[in-house]
Amino acid sequence: MDFAFDPAWLEAVMLASVRMAAFLVIAPPFSNRAVPMRVKAGLALALGLAVSPAVVPGYTPPDGAGFLGALIAEVGTGALLGFLVYAVFSAIQSAGGLLDLFGGFQLAQGFDPQSMVQGAQFARFFNLAAIALMAASGAYLVVLMGMFQSFDAIPLGVGIDVARSAESAVDAASGILVSAAQIAGPLLVVLFLADAGLGLLTRVAPALNAFAMGFPLKILLTLALAGTVFVALPGVVDALTETAIGAMRKGW
Repeated sequence: MDFAFDPAWLEAVMLASVRMAAFLVIAPPFSNRAVPMRVKAGLALALGLAVSPAVVPGYTPPDGAGFLGALIAEVGTGALLGFLVYAVFSAIQSAGGLLDLFGGFQLAQGFDPQSMVQGAQFARFFNLAAIALMAASGAYLVVLMGMFQSFDAIPLGVGIDVARSAESAVDAASGILVSAAQIAGPLLVVLFLADAGLGLLTRVAPALNAFAMGFPLKILLTLALAGTVFVALPGVVDALTETAIGAMRKGW
């Protein structure tokens, strides 16, 4: 029995797997430390094999130095697309950080080595909730589908347009705070009004020292009303998934 070995097929699968691996290391929910690196490597190889029928026919094997350049280009492409997804979904964690800041939980800030999230309770809670919602709703499949489409827009070894990609990365990063404010906005308004009310009460009755009541009052309001923000998270994850796909397509 004859066995035909095609080096071009192996190179194409390897390059596709490298792009997938760079994407999975950065993009949520795959970037979570709960997913071992061996699992990410195996998943990247499996996804590279899955897209091989689409990428192998149009692949032209370069020489030795050209293959090294193609390998670096695939790492950069996967890392950029992963960063765009990460920047979009960081808005949920940033919204939790705003709640921690305005609600008085920032004093209990800590670092979670498992999820690589630095923040207080709501920042970590919202990050875990976003990952769980992405897994439960199938949003990660939509993100992977957008990654698969990148092989049509950016063939193997071609690389990305640096200027266009930098513009997309800046737009995604600048939109984090705006999206976070939109997510946590209603509760932030309530906390601001509570501060304003305490300020007026201090002016009316200075001896009352109303600001001493501010910390427990704001913590109580945050805990009582944070559920309204959490209820809206499924719709937020759905909207951010579409935004992430749009950012990836803009980066092409």
